[in-house]
Amino acid sequence: MEALRVGLAGLGTVGAGVLDLLDRNGAVLAQRCGRRIDVTGICARSRTKNRAVDVSRFEWFDDPVRLAENPSIDVLVELIGGADGPARACVEAALDAGKHVVTANKALLAEHGTSLARRAEEKGLALNFEAAVAGGIPIVKTLRESLSGNQVKRVFGILNGTCNYILTRMQNEGQPFAQVLADAQRAGYAEADPTFDVDGHDTAHKLSILTSLAFGTEVSFDAVYMEGIRSITPADIDAAEELGYRIKLLGVALRTDGGIEQRVHPTMLPKNSAIAQVDGVLNCVAVDGDFAGEILLVGPGAGARPTASSVVSDLADIARGVVRPAFTVAARTMRPHIRAPIRAHEGGYYIRLSVYDRPGAFAAIANRMAEEGISLESIVQKRAAAGLPGSGRLSTVNGPTPVVMITHETTEAAIRQALESIEADGHVDEKPQMIRIEKL
Repeated sequence: MEALRVGLAGLGTVGAGVLDLLDRNGAVLAQRCGRRIDVTGICARSRTKNRAVDVSRFEWFDDPVRLAENPSIDVLVELIGGADGPARACVEAALDAGKHVVTANKALLAEHGTSLARRAEEKGLALNFEAAVAGGIPIVKTLRESLSGNQVKRVFGILNGTCNYILTRMQNEGQPFAQVLADAQRAGYAEADPTFDVDGHDTAHKLSILTSLAFGTEVSFDAVYMEGIRSITPADIDAAEELGYRIKLLGVALRTDGGIEQRVHPTMLPKNSAIAQVDGVLNCVAVDGDFAGEILLVGPGAGARPTASSVVSDLADIARGVVRPAFTVAARTMRPHIRAPIRAHEGGYYIRLSVYDRPGAFAAIANRMAEEGISLESIVQKRAAAGLPGSGRLSTVNGPTPVVMITHETTEAAIRQALESIEADGHVDEKPQMIRIEKL
């Protein structure tokens, strides 16, 4: 059988990793697929950049669209990145020209995944993207194939290695967010502009893709509720530890009676749970199936070799002649995404307040909670050395007193209304901190 001819657009870390993998394991891959997988054309911004692999043996294209349209390739691998621009243009050109597409581009799929899936389906082409979510973890194939007999109830996980690295360092070393972020940037774990990672956008892109795969709905990145980790302090980390939790940035999608809930936010998890033990730059994804139960996959979420492994697994499917719907179900049958309001979420909450030492302050706070029907599981007051132990009063000579509260299960709408009222009453000197608790 003739070789599968690949055009590779993008020669960064992952692109070089793909070439390295094919060089090292090409023979065994050909044996497993029944045909060779050969790169025949490449495209990148610079011909002269010093790369870890020799690219002089491939035909060079300055324009990724020209590469996508060229009759010398059967499949385009898009590793350029970005929701629009050259990445979108070359993927659409490849599909229009009858070429299969493999991409690691989460932003492209989060913004245009539904329309690209329809475009591919109309021509009987593959649109594969295992590498777009959680790097080397085979979560896309798990949802598309292994769990195809299940009704998925929930998919959730740690989907951003940068945030997990920062929170792990804060947990282990007691350092503030800004200091750990600066260290992560120096170590190459965080970008010079970390906004995309630490504010939750990267996790939200990946979650929107997982949601569509899990529930057969159109991709809806705009429907993801997002909070990042900038507000997390060592005080929150310490309080979580004392209360038996660890803080992770979690992406959660679940089916509810009111639609699909998608949310990205810091979450307190029981520290003896498996997901709370996933540290450093590792990712993990959990899926709740009605027959399979809960499945947890853990592994590297980025990096040249793990991501290249996922890219080549998609190429192997195409080499074998396997073409599946991009998002589990046929694109023409994908249901519109109905957004469940985040404020309807029910669960327990961690709240940290910085309360002024005033008569009646705590009583007023308790009243605001009671007005919203919120009952408290525990209250922890942190006192300065000059406080009045055992007096029952919030007292310190050094300023406001930190108060940590854990609520019983309640609605997010109730919590937000209570905190807005507490802040408006003027009994706290900074915006209240709220972190959701997931019992898993």
